[in-house]
Amino acid sequence: MSWYSARPDAADRRVPRRRPARLVAALTAVAAGASLAVVQPALASSGPAAGGSGAGATPVTRAALDPALVEGRGADVPFVEQEAEKARTNGEVIGPDRTAYTLPSEASGRSAVKLKPGQYVEFTLPRAANALTVRYSIPDAPAGGGITAPLDLTVDGKRQAPLTLTSQYSWLYNQYPFSNDPAADLLHPDWWITECGCVPSATIPAPVIDKPFRPSHFYDEQRVRLARTYRAGDTVRLTAPAGTKAAWTVIDLLDSELVGAPHVNLRAVNPLLYGADPTGRRDSADAIDKAIAAAKRLRLKVYLPPGTYQVNRHIIVDDVTIEGAGNWYTTVKGRQVTLDTPAPDGSVHTGVGFYGKDAADGGSRNVHLSGFAVEGDVRERVDTDQVNAVGGAMSDSTIDGLYLHHTKVGLWFDGPMKNVKVTRNVIVDQIADGLNFRRGVTDSLVSQNFVRNTGDDALAMWSDKEQDARNTFSRNTVQSPVLANGIALYGGSDNTVSGNLIADPVREGSALQIGSRFGAEPFTGRLLIADNTTVRAGAFELNWKIGLGAIWLYALERDIDADVQITGDHFLDNTYNAIMLVSDYGVKDKYKITNVHFKDIRVDGTGTSVLSARSAGSASFENVDARNVGAVGINNCGSFNFPATGSEFTVEDRGGNDGGGTTGPWLAPWELPNTITCDDRPPVVAPPAPGAW
Repeated sequence: MSWYSARPDAADRRVPRRRPARLVAALTAVAAGASLAVVQPALASSGPAAGGSGAGATPVTRAALDPALVEGRGADVPFVEQEAEKARTNGEVIGPDRTAYTLPSEASGRSAVKLKPGQYVEFTLPRAANALTVRYSIPDAPAGGGITAPLDLTVDGKRQAPLTLTSQYSWLYNQYPFSNDPAADLLHPDWWITECGCVPSATIPAPVIDKPFRPSHFYDEQRVRLARTYRAGDTVRLTAPAGTKAAWTVIDLLDSELVGAPHVNLRAVNPLLYGADPTGRRDSADAIDKAIAAAKRLRLKVYLPPGTYQVNRHIIVDDVTIEGAGNWYTTVKGRQVTLDTPAPDGSVHTGVGFYGKDAADGGSRNVHLSGFAVEGDVRERVDTDQVNAVGGAMSDSTIDGLYLHHTKVGLWFDGPMKNVKVTRNVIVDQIADGLNFRRGVTDSLVSQNFVRNTGDDALAMWSDKEQDARNTFSRNTVQSPVLANGIALYGGSDNTVSGNLIADPVREGSALQIGSRFGAEPFTGRLLIADNTTVRAGAFELNWKIGLGAIWLYALERDIDADVQITGDHFLDNTYNAIMLVSDYGVKDKYKITNVHFKDIRVDGTGTSVLSARSAGSASFENVDARNVGAVGINNCGSFNFPATGSEFTVEDRGGNDGGGTTGPWLAPWELPNTITCDDRPPVVAPPAPGAW
């Protein structure tokens, strides 16, 4: 969830301006000449050098990294990824840039290729493929609402049917919950904004705010199946045609895939027998409902054969298996429908989605969904709307192999519920979260999913009024969440986050967050964060005007004092610091963070420190190796009271902590246990690209 996503008054919880930071004599002696300048939000990436116009094969990457750097982490996906900035092009390589509200900042690897009409980018296929996914951006309409524009496709020198790109599902503006209108005035003139450092409605004379204000969510993606299979070494050329009405076309990356034959199940109940229309021209919701009812009577599965099925409302599922021919072949697609009157849950729209029964009504059980795509029509964020691809409560259920696109949230589960397994799904271009376990979700697994371009937390556990417990988020890949975090845990007991790959969070969040916020229940038991890799993480927090850590623990509404074990994680190319422990300034003397243990960690590159402590409390460190550290290893501000006895935050050295950077060892004896080394907004030193350890 974003900074503002819990309730409308969330902006009032921002951290007020801090008193000037102070450096103690020990820091001055070690890092003579250190500056107290305010860090700038703009920071160039230290990723692969630009210059994609060269010859040769286009390298395969994972999250714009050499795959060897992330081996065994993230999802095992059936496609290979290639970055446009590394392909042949006569266009302009844009970026690298990590400044929010820019086209390169939301691109994978923080770089992309910008084509004028007539220009191209060309990839070399690394292996046989018959299907492509193009991630792109084109301009919005002048008054909002998006445009469409063609993109020419040539494979192995042979022209294919052109793609029709759209910006109808991208380009949001303004403050939360955002607007589709680039000319809109501030949605909340009574909120403090960093652009003027003021509350506009309370400022005389009123500040002039540039429009469009805070444009974001620039990218979309489109999939295309080719007429035949092409070989490794064949080329894929994407050209912005001379006649396009798009002033520019940005290509971020190309995914290529060899899709197998469609799955067939002749023993299942087929909705075509009940009037479903595979051409998508007629609504098929009632026919699918009838097929579900028949399948339950006959104790059979429901099989959706290849085709596109129009569905403009929820399909309620309970004790049923629905399988498609594969998510490249079977699509359930709907338009968003405005309700005549709001629903009891506050929804003002409905749309395509597969929903379990409400938990208050007992929820659903034994639901199994697999092998199809859900294409929504959500273009605005309305938090009360239930316009998610999968929702409700589903215990003892599985969600496997779906492609979820253009809905509000890919999967939003309102518990209590238990034992759901969410595996091998592709969740992309969502207005809000990718997946959220909200309220009492237990003993469940989220694994081997690929999540890209969410408008809020990509994967979240939110213990709202009831603990999420004994859940695991394992071996998922998260790329480019536009707002908030890659993976976020808000309260909960005995949960695990392991083996994930998280890249390029853009603003007001980072790769991993452990937060006591949004009214969540406390953290209890053991929380294990193990063997994850983050890259280019740690966004500039607009409200605080500081950089976040790749992993950050945030005590806003209560102490964080569970047994937090952070072990085996790799934090690569960190925009600011790798690790942050922070309390909101208004509660800095009320809440603290304790019982946190870091072990067997690698930090490769930080713009500032390895550790930023902005809270009372303590943490231990063992075998934490760091290199290319841009500032003093520990930036210890504690609770900003600066007592003579040292910081309110204590660091325990358990041995084996090696390496450092510009100021010497990252964990030096003089920093222990609680030397005040506080630089509120340290200058940023862009690190080199990460490499083999």
